[in-house]
Amino acid sequence: MKKAGNKIRLGIFVSISVALFIAAIYFIGQRQQLFGTTFRISGIFKDISGLQAGNNVRFSGINVGTVEDIEQITDTTVRVYMVIDGRTQKFIKNNAKAAIGSDGLMGNKIVIITPGSGIAKEIADNEVIQTAIPVNMDDIFAKLKVTSDNAATMTGDLAAIMGTMRSGKGTIGMLLMDTVFSQNLTDALINIKQGAGGFQQNMEAAKHNFFLKGFFKKKDKDINTKK
Repeated sequence: MKKAGNKIRLGIFVSISVALFIAAIYFIGQRQQLFGTTFRISGIFKDISGLQAGNNVRFSGINVGTVEDIEQITDTTVRVYMVIDGRTQKFIKNNAKAAIGSDGLMGNKIVIITPGSGIAKEIADNEVIQTAIPVNMDDIFAKLKVTSDNAATMTGDLAAIMGTMRSGKGTIGMLLMDTVFSQNLTDALINIKQGAGGFQQNMEAAKHNFFLKGFFKKKDKDINTKK
């Protein structure tokens, strides 16, 4: 009975191991496009930004293939070979473009294929796809650093200006902090306002006198006409 129990357990263990092995082969084969119709394309890049064989190929946001191989052609160019699901071939036009991107902000590098125009022919097997210059994250971080340094400089300058104004230096500082200067400026504004009011009153009086003179001239003219 003990030997029979050991054999049963061994049989169960072997069955489970075989099932897991078959499942692993199936999923790996699905990922590497081993069990379906596929076609191959390649693209020539100047910089692949750390792309490796086995990374995904994405088209319209869908994983449609993998990077099969990477070949160094010259000191400035690299050819990337890709295996693509055959069901996607009719959607990828021969004027589509491939670029190196990231799976997320800091994820693995992937090849991103952007669709071409609808009137172009579909891409053929073993055809070379057009490529685009990838976005270099190092350049972006460098520009962000420059922007951050400029912002820090502007903040320091603004702090210095506020300190100068707080100490009462400069015209604006005198205006804000010097009470005598502020009072003189206030008095000057009041005088200007009063002068403008007096000027307006003089204009109204002159206008009134002008109309009175015109009225009396008209009266005298009417009296003379009656005589």
